[in-house]
Amino acid sequence: MYLTLYCASDRLQDDLDIVMEAVKQHGSALQDASVGLKDDHIIVMEAVKNFGLALEYASDTLQDDHDIVMEAVKQ
Repeated sequence: MYLTLYCASDRLQDDLDIVMEAVKQHGSALQDASVGLKDDHIIVMEAVKNFGLALEYASDTLQDDHDIVMEAVKQ
Protein backbone atom coordinates (compact mmCIF):
# COMPACT_ATOMS: atom_id res chain seq x y z
CA MET A 1 0.00 0.00 0.00
CA TYR A 2 2.90 2.37 0.66
CA LEU A 3 4.00 2.40 -2.98
CA THR A 4 0.38 2.59 -4.03
CA LEU A 5 -0.03 5.85 -2.10
CA TYR A 6 3.13 7.17 -3.73
CA CYS A 7 1.58 6.53 -7.14
CA ALA A 8 -1.89 7.79 -6.22
CA SER A 9 -3.28 11.10 -7.42
CA ASP A 10 -3.07 14.21 -5.25
CA ARG A 11 -6.80 13.87 -4.58
CA LEU A 12 -6.37 10.37 -3.19
CA GLN A 13 -3.27 11.32 -1.21
CA ASP A 14 -5.68 13.66 0.57
CA ASP A 15 -8.31 10.95 1.17
CA LEU A 16 -8.53 10.19 4.88
CA ASP A 17 -9.57 6.55 4.48
CA ILE A 18 -6.91 5.70 1.92
CA VAL A 19 -4.10 7.39 3.82
CA MET A 20 -5.20 5.77 7.09
CA GLU A 21 -5.07 2.33 5.52
CA ALA A 22 -1.64 3.08 4.03
CA VAL A 23 -0.10 4.29 7.31
CA LYS A 24 -1.59 1.31 9.18
CA GLN A 25 0.33 -0.94 6.81
CA HIS A 26 3.51 1.10 6.92
CA GLY A 27 3.96 4.37 8.78
CA SER A 28 6.39 5.74 6.23
CA ALA A 29 3.46 6.11 3.83
CA LEU A 30 2.88 9.38 5.67
CA GLN A 31 5.61 10.79 3.46
CA ASP A 32 3.23 10.76 0.48
CA ALA A 33 0.13 12.01 2.27
CA SER A 34 -1.18 15.49 1.56
CA VAL A 35 0.08 18.43 3.61
CA GLY A 36 -3.28 18.58 5.37
CA LEU A 37 -3.17 14.94 6.44
CA LYS A 38 0.41 15.32 7.67
CA ASP A 39 -1.18 17.73 10.16
CA ASP A 40 -3.97 15.32 11.15
CA HIS A 41 -3.41 14.08 14.71
CA ILE A 42 -5.11 10.72 14.17
CA ILE A 43 -3.29 9.93 10.90
CA VAL A 44 0.11 10.91 12.28
CA MET A 45 -0.45 9.01 15.53
CA GLU A 46 -1.25 5.85 13.56
CA ALA A 47 1.84 6.35 11.41
CA VAL A 48 4.23 6.77 14.33
CA LYS A 49 2.68 3.82 16.18
CA ASN A 50 3.62 1.72 13.18
CA PHE A 51 6.95 3.38 12.39
CA GLY A 52 8.41 5.89 14.83
CA LEU A 53 10.57 7.57 12.21
CA ALA A 54 7.40 8.64 10.37
CA LEU A 55 7.57 11.61 12.73
CA GLU A 56 9.94 13.11 10.16
CA TYR A 57 7.02 13.50 7.72
CA ALA A 58 4.54 15.02 10.19
CA SER A 59 3.76 18.73 10.20
CA ASP A 60 5.92 21.00 12.34
CA THR A 61 2.98 21.40 14.70
CA LEU A 62 2.66 17.66 15.27
CA GLN A 63 6.43 17.23 15.55
CA ASP A 64 6.01 19.44 18.63
CA ASP A 65 3.05 17.47 20.02
CA HIS A 66 3.95 15.66 23.26
CA ASP A 67 1.72 12.62 22.65
CA ILE A 68 2.87 12.13 19.06
CA VAL A 69 6.55 12.37 19.95
CA MET A 70 6.11 10.09 22.97
CA GLU A 71 4.53 7.43 20.76
CA ALA A 72 7.30 7.81 18.18
CA VAL A 73 10.10 7.34 20.70
CA LYS A 74 8.48 4.15 22.00
CA GLN A 75 9.34 2.51 18.69
